This record gives sequence, C-alpha cells and structure tokens, in this order.
Amino acid sequence: MNAINDFLAAILPYTEWVMLFLIIGGGLYLVAYSKLLPYRYFKHAIAITSGKYDHPDDPGEVSHLQALSSAVAATVGLGNISGVAIAIYLGGPGVVFWIWITALVGMCIKFYSCSLAIMFRDKDSDGNLQGGPMYYITQGMGKKAKPLAVFFCIAGLFGVLPAFTTNQFTQTLMGVVDPDITIAAFGAFNWKLGIGIVLSIITSFVIFGGLKKIAKVATALVPFMVMLYLVSVVIIMGMNAEAIWPSLKLILTEAFNLNTVVQGGLWGLIIIGIRRAVFSNESGVGNAPMYHGQSKTSEPIQEGLVAMLGPFIDTIVVCTLTAVVIILSGAYLEAETNGIVMTLLAFKKSLFGYGDVLLMVIVAAFALSTLFTYSYYGTKCLSFLTNAKTGKIYNYIYIGSITFAAVASVDLVVNLIDLAFALMVIPNMIAVIYLAPNVNRAMKSYFLKVKNDTA
Repeated sequence: MNAINDFLAAILPYTEWVMLFLIIGGGLYLVAYSKLLPYRYFKHAIAITSGKYDHPDDPGEVSHLQALSSAVAATVGLGNISGVAIAIYLGGPGVVFWIWITALVGMCIKFYSCSLAIMFRDKDSDGNLQGGPMYYITQGMGKKAKPLAVFFCIAGLFGVLPAFTTNQFTQTLMGVVDPDITIAAFGAFNWKLGIGIVLSIITSFVIFGGLKKIAKVATALVPFMVMLYLVSVVIIMGMNAEAIWPSLKLILTEAFNLNTVVQGGLWGLIIIGIRRAVFSNESGVGNAPMYHGQSKTSEPIQEGLVAMLGPFIDTIVVCTLTAVVIILSGAYLEAETNGIVMTLLAFKKSLFGYGDVLLMVIVAAFALSTLFTYSYYGTKCLSFLTNAKTGKIYNYIYIGSITFAAVASVDLVVNLIDLAFALMVIPNMIAVIYLAPNVNRAMKSYFLKVKNDTA
C-alpha cells in the first residue's frame, strides 16, 4: 500500500495544472459565456425541483427531486465533513475561501453539463435511455470523439470506488466506539476488516436493486441526514455565536495572508481548495450528469437548473458550516491527524462531550447513502465500455473494494480519488466547453418561454 501511495503522490502534481485550467479557467469561461443567466433563475430552479413542472409522460426513469437527491447523496457526504477537515489540516482556514470560489464556478459547470446530459441522451445495449458525459461526448461531438468517452469511463471505474467513504466511516467507528476496549479485543481479529465486510453486505442489498431502488433510498435518507447535521451545527454555532464572525473573518484573512503569499504557499492553498471542492461537489468531474441524465424530462435547461443546486447545497452551505464549527471549536489547532478525526474532535468539544457520538450517527447516514449511490456511476461506465449486461459486474467489484478501503490508509484513498477525478475532468470539461453553444441556444429559448408564461 505504501508503494501504491508513493506512486499516486508522485503523479498528482502533474494533474494540478489541468485541474486549475479546466475547472477554474473553463468554469469562469462558462460563467461569462452564460452571462450569469443560470444564477438569476435560482428561485425557478427550486420550483422545478419541488415538482411544479413535472410531467408524467416525459422520458426518463426518475423525477427531478429524485435525481438531485441521488446526486447530492453521492456528494453531500463525508467529503463535506472530513474533506473540509483535510483541507483545513493541510492549508489552514484560508483554504475554505477557495473552496467557496470553486463551488460558485462549479454551479455553472453543473448547469451546462447536466443540461447536456438530457440534450444528448442515447440508448444502451438493452434499449434503456441513458445520459452522461460518455453519451454527450459521442452524440454531441461525434464518433471521432469516442476515445475521450472511453478515457472518461476508464478513469471513472476508479474514481467512483467507495474508498474514501468507507475509510472515513471506519475511522469514525474505531475512534468513537473503540471496539477493542468497549466490546472485546480478539487478538488477531481486525475490527476494520470486520466493519468493511458488514458495510459490503448492507450495501449489496440496495445496489443490486437498480437505479429506482437507489433513488428511493437516497430520497428518504438525504433530507434526514442533511437536516440532522444542519441542526447539530446550528446548535453548536448558537452556543458559540460570538465566535462565528471571527471564524469567517479568519477564513477571509488567511485566504490572502501576506505571509502565505511571500512564502510561496498561495498556489498550494488554492490547489488544496480546488481539490477538496471538486471532491465535495464533483463539479466538472462528470458524475452528476450520469444521474441527472435519467430524469423524467424533455427540457434540458430545467435539469441543468436543478443540478446547479447541488454545489450550493453541499459546498456553499454544508462545507461552510463544517468549517465554521472546526474553526470556532479550535479543533484545527489540536488535531494531530487529518480526516474525520478533526471534525469528531470539534463536535465532542462543542456538544458536552457527546458530540462525537451524534456525529457518528450522522456519518453513518452520510456513508450509507454515498455507498448506495456511487455504484451506479461505475456500472454506467463499464456498461458503456462493454454492454449493459457486463456492466452489472461492476457491482461485485464495488462491493469487494469496500472491504479493501476499510483497512487502507487515508492518504492512499485520498490520493487515489484525487487522481481519478482529475483524469475524469479532462474529457468531461473538453466536451462541456465544446458543446456549450448548444446549451446557450436552448437556454435563450427556454428563458424566453418562462418570461412569457409569467408575464
């Protein structure tokens, strides 16, 4: 594992320039090209998500709300709890500012990519309607671009493995429960391995049920876990109200700290922010379009607007609240390791010594919903590379990787996912920028229709 980790760590720096250019550069281009129109229809996006514009006869498998819930279930998870902690551990409070910037740009990327997911749908070998980067690459850019789609799918097979979620969930249970002491020490028995096996069994019951079952479970779990987490965070912030503004001020001042710039660390700060924001909301990676491409709609712009809410919910809202709690509790100054341990310490310090137990319950919901949803991405990637029947084999690979991730180091799993996501970004963002004029034409027509309907 150490050799693999060293190899991944050596390659990662070469992908940083690509991430910066395509996510930030490409994203800012899309923001300017859209003339900020998607942001101005934020309220309309909420109305679409609520089901106001649903039509039962539209093509697709799931509703706007189910598609958003499933996509958010895959992103609002441990990336927002431990991912933020990792970022602050590596770059200090100032890194949160760059997470915000990446998320705001990411909202526009999600709008374009998920609009394209509906615009360029195709049928798989079983005759089922499918959407996602591999389809808008081949349908929108033509068959000559198929190597890009293949490259995306190969990277996706690794990027959607449940390594980070399983690893951090296992760390949480081991840190809070400490089974060797509270349950029993069985000598050679590896508790992490046991947790991984149990998670594999639970996950298999859901993912072998298909997309509709995943969407149903995600729609039930996501609102619960988000609300429970937000209520917990609001209570902590309410009890430490006087520290909220100083925490936010620290984020802003550290983001442009003169000492950081002089020491040459600003670039590293920005890169950490981009990495963690991309991991948090997956904007530009191409995962979310695979879910949103299954929505029951014939209007691409509607789905793009719904998808745009994802980065706002999971990064602007959830990540910010996590960061504030970590900073105001002082946990970022005390934690000796990165990952979930820092957030556990923040909750324990802030909620009468029992906050870590509450966070463990919340993390369980986050982890399970993410485990249930990520397998679908890998199945779609393998199905595109082979056929729909063979694609289902990925579920078995996915289940097996859960046990491996439970015993792996956090550095290994973070480097693996960071590298895979960076590689997925390349073909996806090339396609999104190339096909953006198609979205602009549809956007102009749709928003004109909305204005006439409300006039």
